[in-house]
Amino acid sequence: MAENLVSSWSDGKTLPESYVFPPETRPGNHVVPTSKTVPVIDLGEAKGLNRKETIQKIIQASQELGFFQVINHGVPKTVVDDARDTFKEFFELPLEEKSKLYSLDLSKKAIVYTSNVDFDKEEIHNWRDSLRLLCTPLEECIQSWPEKPTRCRKVVGEYVREVGKLGSGILELICEGLGLEPGYFANKLSEQQVMAVHHYPPCPDPSLTMGTRKHSDPGLITLLLQGNVPGLQVLKDGKWIGVEAIPHAFVINIGTQLQIISNGKLRSVEHRVVTSKNEARFSAALFIEPTRDSIVEPAKALVNANNPQLYKGVRFEHFIQMFRSTYVGKMEDVM
Repeated sequence: MAENLVSSWSDGKTLPESYVFPPETRPGNHVVPTSKTVPVIDLGEAKGLNRKETIQKIIQASQELGFFQVINHGVPKTVVDDARDTFKEFFELPLEEKSKLYSLDLSKKAIVYTSNVDFDKEEIHNWRDSLRLLCTPLEECIQSWPEKPTRCRKVVGEYVREVGKLGSGILELICEGLGLEPGYFANKLSEQQVMAVHHYPPCPDPSLTMGTRKHSDPGLITLLLQGNVPGLQVLKDGKWIGVEAIPHAFVINIGTQLQIISNGKLRSVEHRVVTSKNEARFSAALFIEPTRDSIVEPAKALVNANNPQLYKGVRFEHFIQMFRSTYVGKMEDVM
């Protein structure tokens, strides 16, 4: 029911027991400072003499941390700003308007939910409301997207096109960095796109709950617009690293399918989102994934006597089923 949406009932003062995480999984009072550990890569340099150096930075970040940020990426600032404003406007709509899209059915092209689509099965909920949009094929899916704000379909459609192009470009750089033939990912391995827009309202006690619990992404690659409010944290060597919120930058993280295809050379790393007591946070993640019938396996060019195959080939829809059964209550964190 749409009345479950955190933004519909939270008074900013009370944290229900169903949102209080166990001590070992809550952030506690320790403040994780934002860190320069997550590399910020200038993609503009990939167009000139520094192309090889830029690619090496991407591969190194993907090996060591599974995360990096990109600037000068080619997505116009106006497209980013308009989309961010539209996301904010959507979550500020009256409850009756958002209720029209409230659903836990992942087959629908646009749904609104709170915490996760496994809300009814969860013991503890994430402190967030979400809008999930299927984006493939875009012109068909867009007709089922929210009608309000009135500019939503046009603005968000343009955003998905531009960010999707950025994702394809980054995958091509990764392809070159891994030594794979050009266009290796330009097929069924990257044909599916899903976007999740999250709204994290101000939280009465950020030390006790999570905006998004610890998880890794099961797809190929994720492009996240974090916005101006930090909250994303990455796990490195058993410690949490706060990811700097850089306006107009995109956070890129490696998904499990890319870890499989690279035969373990690139890493899909666990991450989480903490809440803020005083500020609302909005983020938008575009997930680039294989089609459900794709067989994902290590690239043959990366397997040899010195680098034996680490993973069996798996049909992506079967992988997702296994992932859901293993991470009940976490799937929509990443999907």
